[in-house]
Amino acid sequence: MGLTLAGADQVGDACRLSFLAENGLGVALSALTLEAVVFTRQGGVERLMLLEFRDLPKDKSRLRQFDLTGTDCGALGQILINGADQCAGAPEGHCIAALVPGSRVEGLEVTG
Repeated sequence: MGLTLAGADQVGDACRLSFLAENGLGVALSALTLEAVVFTRQGGVERLMLLEFRDLPKDKSRLRQFDLTGTDCGALGQILINGADQCAGAPEGHCIAALVPGSRVEGLEVTG
């Protein structure tokens, strides 16, 4: 399952993160929620958050956006996908085992 950070745009006082989720698991997911830790460029924890991707059809891609209120995009350095809080439709542990994180945003990596 591919998870790519496709954009990080400043929208007022919020940093809007755009993620492209690609379901190559072979099954439709009725709900996908990932736990993420957002780190600053200095390595400090900026916040812990849940990324709710909702449903993700089999062999399809979806773009989802998340606003980090009160956050400057330029201050972010890494997003760690800590685990799957919910992965409805796949065997337990399968979403995280198959996760392939990536980033198209310079200076902001996604790991998992």
